Amino acid sequence: MTENKKTVEKYIEGFNKSDHKQILSCLTDDVEWVLPGIFHHSGKDAFDKEIENPAFEGKPVIVVTRVVEENNIVITEGTVRAKKKEAEYINLVFCDVFELKTGLINKLTSYLMEIK
Repeated sequence: MTENKKTVEKYIEGFNKSDHKQILSCLTDDVEWVLPGIFHHSGKDAFDKEIENPAFEGKPVIVVTRVVEENNIVITEGTVRAKKKEAEYINLVFCDVFELKTGLINKLTSYLMEIK
């Protein structure tokens, strides 16, 4: 497994554990996180605040079904199951595009879609 894929794997494991320190250790200081049409965060502080979005509770369950890498880009596809506050669980499919610099995530573009 390449270093870039190891970084992305460590990042996703961190999300499954809601381990902020582990997640943030995978990021550059000037990281960008884009969820098109929803938000665009810049920097580790903004990223950290979104790790446990206040609209949700508990830990998400993220399952990666495919990983593709070319140069410094790693793309993952998979599913997420998360509990909304005072609501039912939500099931999503995702495609995350990670851009890495010196082995750390410099930009993440997340495409999410709810499935019923």
